[in-house]
Amino acid sequence: MTSIDLTKVLDKAWADKPVAEVLAAPVSALKGVSDRDGELLDQAFGVKTVADLAALKYVRRAQALAELAAAG
Repeated sequence: MTSIDLTKVLDKAWADKPVAEVLAAPVSALKGVSDRDGELLDQAFGVKTVADLAALKYVRRAQALAELAAAG
């Protein structure tokens, strides 16, 4: 099982929320992502929530490439 320090990846208001709630949250719940960034992600890719961002095919492709590089 993977663990993560949520205080390092989420804005303070979201750090104590259940993961299911965080996944349904706007992407601005992620530390370093502004409301404007969220608007731009929505306009460009239709990303509205943290779950949408995680499922975005471009993010998944980039992660796969990074994993290949790390393994090679």
